[in-house]
Amino acid sequence: MVPIISVVGKSDSGKTTLIEKLVKELKGRGYRVGTVKHDYHGFEVDKEGKDSWRHGQAGADTVAISSPTKLALIKKVEGEIPLKELGGLFFEDVDIVLTEGYKSGPMPKIEVHRATLGPELLCTKKEDRLIAVASDEGLAMDVPCFHIDDVTSLADYIEGRYLKKKAKGERKGGARVELSVNGRRIPIKGFVQDTIRATVLGLISTLKGTQEARRVELSIEEEE
Repeated sequence: MVPIISVVGKSDSGKTTLIEKLVKELKGRGYRVGTVKHDYHGFEVDKEGKDSWRHGQAGADTVAISSPTKLALIKKVEGEIPLKELGGLFFEDVDIVLTEGYKSGPMPKIEVHRATLGPELLCTKKEDRLIAVASDEGLAMDVPCFHIDDVTSLADYIEGRYLKKKAKGERKGGARVELSVNGRRIPIKGFVQDTIRATVLGLISTLKGTQEARRVELSIEEEE
C-alpha cells in the first residue's frame, strides 16, 4: 500500500508551502509523489463555458480531459470517497501521497504550527495519529518537532519511516548514526538510525548555529 501522510494545521499556518517544499525535496531524492487537497466546501476544476463544463452541465456523470501530457477526471460521487480508497484508486504509480487537510482522517499527520496562531495544536489526542510537528518555535512534544524551514530533516524523517527503499541502505549522503551505552557500542539498524537522526536534528534545528550541522555529538549522563 502506498503510504499516505496528511499535512494539517490552522488556516494560514503554511500547509501548502510546506507541501510544496516536501514535494520538491522528495522528488529530488528520486521519489514519485502524489498530492491530495481536501476541500469541505466542494470545488470546480472546469471553467464555466469550457467544453468539459458543458459536458457536465448536459448530465454526464464522468468527464475525462485527455492530452499528450495531462489527464483529468471529473466524476460525480454520492458521498466523499475515503482517503485510503482514493490512494488505491488513483495513486498506485507513486511512492508516497501527501495530503493537505484531512485533520479528522485516519492517516498519520504532520501538523504545521506557528506561534502567532496560538499555542494549541489541532492534533491533541492519540487517535489523531500525530507523527511530527513543523513549527517556527521549539516545542516540548512526544513526537519529533522540526523547524518549519528545515524541510531536509523532515524529509529525512519521512524517508526513514515510510520509504523503505532508502531505509534499506540507499540513503543519499551516507549519513551514519552510532550509539554507545556505558561505553559499549550498540548496533542499530537503518530505520532506527534514520529516526534518531531526524529526531535529534529536528530538535536542535531551532537553536542558533545548528543549521549547518554535519557532525552532532550528544552525551547523556544519568545521576546515580
